[in-house]
Amino acid sequence: MAPTRVTHPADDGRGEHFRVRIEGFGVGTWDLDLETHELEWSDMAKRLFGLERDRAVSYDFFLSLLERGDRDHLLKAIGHTLEVGGGLDLSFKVGGASGAGQWIRARAGVIRDDSGTPRHLSGIFLDINEEKHLEDALRSQENHLRSILETVPDAMIVIDSRGIMQLFSSAAERLFGYSRQEAIGRNVSILMPEPDQSRHDSYLVRYLRTNDPHIIGIGRIVTGKRRDGTTFPMHLSVGQTQRAGEPYFTGFVRDLTEHQQTQARLQELQSELVHVSRLTAMGEMASALAHELNQPLAAISNYMKGSRRLLAGSTDPNTPKVENALDRAAEQALRAGQIIRRLRDFVSRGESEKRVESLSKLIEEAGALGLAGAREQNVQLRFSLDPDADLVLADRVQIQQVLVNLFRNALEAMAQSPRRELVVANTRVADDMIEVEVSDTGSGFRDDVIPNLFQTFFTTKDTGMGVGLSISRSIIEAHGGRMWAESNVAGGATFRFTLPATDES
Repeated sequence: MAPTRVTHPADDGRGEHFRVRIEGFGVGTWDLDLETHELEWSDMAKRLFGLERDRAVSYDFFLSLLERGDRDHLLKAIGHTLEVGGGLDLSFKVGGASGAGQWIRARAGVIRDDSGTPRHLSGIFLDINEEKHLEDALRSQENHLRSILETVPDAMIVIDSRGIMQLFSSAAERLFGYSRQEAIGRNVSILMPEPDQSRHDSYLVRYLRTNDPHIIGIGRIVTGKRRDGTTFPMHLSVGQTQRAGEPYFTGFVRDLTEHQQTQARLQELQSELVHVSRLTAMGEMASALAHELNQPLAAISNYMKGSRRLLAGSTDPNTPKVENALDRAAEQALRAGQIIRRLRDFVSRGESEKRVESLSKLIEEAGALGLAGAREQNVQLRFSLDPDADLVLADRVQIQQVLVNLFRNALEAMAQSPRRELVVANTRVADDMIEVEVSDTGSGFRDDVIPNLFQTFFTTKDTGMGVGLSISRSIIEAHGGRMWAESNVAGGATFRFTLPATDES
């Protein structure tokens, strides 16, 4: 019986013509004899590998051009193709003549004889450098985008038109308690309490039917539900995109629990500051009144004593009664003076509860209260805080009262200024004290203002009471520090005060 002859494209004129034509498009052809391992490469195939045209290429030499991992992969792929059939398709990188490296894709099929025995593995080499570079660029962009999404504090969730979650970010995992694997493929309504959970699909259907942007592009505050069933307030913003003609919706979720707690704490702190400010203002006024009334009371007592001496030689029968009345009036004047002195001593004592406090924290909380509306007034805030001068021994509420008063005064002073900048800084000074500076670019001081600035009832405002700065200085002095004001180079005002520093928390 005559041996079966393998028909190979190289033996066919039309096949050779076809191979020449495809090489004109940058496609290299190759053929491997599976029995002898004789390898034939076209000129284009050699060029793709960076080889000279007259270079002889053996099968072993071809394998030596590959990295070990690619070589093992190729041998495994050839064995699998010969065993189960199908085609061979894999990519690898070779050095190339330029040293820059060349990505090549190898595709091949098995040629069998009439008995079905594999005789040749014949295929092509393709230059896929551009595709690989594009793929790498896309992968790099995808990884960069994913890294951004992984670090964004807001949770991000993508759903399709049926409400099925397609993407669930790491922040969403932390916020809702579901893993990415648990969430993707499930309806987004599991993240909602009733009645929104039951109604969400109908919301989607209505939107897709009417295109009524009930929530698209509009941020709103809603309630979310965690995996454990607990609910929390959240801010939700939703955007719409199209992919392959299908609508997808991206939701950005921000947990408002801490925000609402902060707002509640700020309101509580504000009420506490208002209460303390009123008490302090009353105390300051009482102290000032005690100081002012003590002198006329002493004068009254002296006049009473003088009047009694004038009556000593009188023969009027009512003289004893008048003398007795004058003695009683003098006693009451002295008694009133003692009461006022005791009131003044009580008020000026300024008992407070001093603890180790973080100055940056005090400034942050006071700023949330005293600088409300600063952004709307186009005021630029610059906090230049030194972490090495942070711990002070202070009464938290009283120092925040001082800071809030200074912040509000600064905002009022800059209301009509073309340049509006508020600077808060701290620095350690001598004698274990920390100095705090609050500077603005407002209208500043007239020459005759600074000496009277901290006097009780002195004010430069049309509606001011003139007790704020007086109270502030009293508080600072009660802490063992001092407070003063000066004009700055920007034409505005700078207030400075010192507090005792401490290094132990």
